[in-house]
Amino acid sequence: MLKGILSISGHSGLFKLVAESKNSIIVESLDTQKRMPVHSSAKVSALEDIAIYTYEGDTPLKDIFKAISDKEEGGAALTPKSSGKELKAYFSEVVPEYDDDRVYVSDIKKVLMWYNALQKKELLDFSEVEETEEVNNTEDTKDSEE
Repeated sequence: MLKGILSISGHSGLFKLVAESKNSIIVESLDTQKRMPVHSSAKVSALEDIAIYTYEGDTPLKDIFKAISDKEEGGAALTPKSSGKELKAYFSEVVPEYDDDRVYVSDIKKVLMWYNALQKKELLDFSEVEETEEVNNTEDTKDSEE
């Protein structure tokens, strides 16, 4: 679902990985569809590698996006421009176990901004997340029966 979607420090919005070369990668902006090279010195984060701190460990971003989608019935999330208090209240509804000491308002804004951008472009597909959950639930049922 989030494979190939990147956040690049110093650039607004999200990018799709198009190609790789020796010293750089070529990305395409999800907003403008313009392509540009990103050199190895740039700080690039793949959304599939990002997780949110929780009291039980870390929760992958795709699971956070799934929880937002479930809450909003597939619609857009709260605007990231809301007040810090509203953002924290919203995020605690979506991810009640998030670690509010280590997850800052700026992190919540980024997550909501990314979710809304991907939702608007219809790039959120939770079918693989649901399949994984079904496999895990089946394994749990087998374990409890033994």
